[in-house]
Amino acid sequence: MDAQHKIKSLLDQLNTVIVGKKAQVQDCVACLLAGGHLLIEDVPGVGKTTLAHALSRTFGLQFSRVQFTADLMPSDLTGVSVYERGKESFVFHPGPVFAQVLLADEINRASPKTQSALLEAMEEKQVSVEGATRPLPQPFFVIATQNPQDQLGTFALPESQLDRFLMRISIGYPDRAAERLLLAGSDRRDMVDTLPALLTPHELAELQRHVLAVHTSDALLNYVQDLVDATRSGKWFLQGLSPRAGIALMRAAKAQALISGRDYVAPDDVQAVLPQTIAHRLVPVGDAGRGAVEQVRAMVEAVPLA
Repeated sequence: MDAQHKIKSLLDQLNTVIVGKKAQVQDCVACLLAGGHLLIEDVPGVGKTTLAHALSRTFGLQFSRVQFTADLMPSDLTGVSVYERGKESFVFHPGPVFAQVLLADEINRASPKTQSALLEAMEEKQVSVEGATRPLPQPFFVIATQNPQDQLGTFALPESQLDRFLMRISIGYPDRAAERLLLAGSDRRDMVDTLPALLTPHELAELQRHVLAVHTSDALLNYVQDLVDATRSGKWFLQGLSPRAGIALMRAAKAQALISGRDYVAPDDVQAVLPQTIAHRLVPVGDAGRGAVEQVRAMVEAVPLA
């Protein structure tokens, strides 16, 4: 089965569980194929956790879930060493971060200290516990959910952590037809439990190599640089994108191109993933009157295609 058939199978299976949200499901698949971490921000009850479960099962990855709460400690994520009398030594008991997919549920309900414990894991694919550096399983993805920041009991994620997420998406309420299916159909959590794995870790790595091999022309790179420069102009945002964010944008656009069946990146691919990839890294200028996503879209309209 070639890459296109595999990707279509992934999307079709996920869309049987997450109904009426094809664009958001495609964004999630693009994010994981690009090797990035995913942040899902929305109100409770719209399917964030269900989507994370469905992604891990469909991609055939070992899954671990942590419910983030105000009293969650960093060691609750990374693990601890416990003295065992029989061995007369301390034995390390790994925490839930030692999984291929870590679902950090309601990440912004935990304290900033615990949130920061994820930083090394997300960036370096390893954790340092009690002076020892321990590698995490490969591949390693964090799928985090968070509630809107105006809800009670939430802590804003620090900018350094937001920058580690390749994409931030929102699911939103279902339309009337999709909600009717949800009301009349099976429990979505029961459906997730029966999903077959459609990929092995080896096949996922192969798809990720396909993503990296997607071609980018000089004209396309010029367009991306124009967009990055626009974020740094001071007209749209308080601070512009970092070089790391520009690289992340290119990875996401390559994954989008592969999903669309092309071996080269088109401007449409960049525009399709731009708000999800950069809006969470940017703060609009004070007099804009728009949110970051709307500001990104306005900026795209103002940046001409070369």
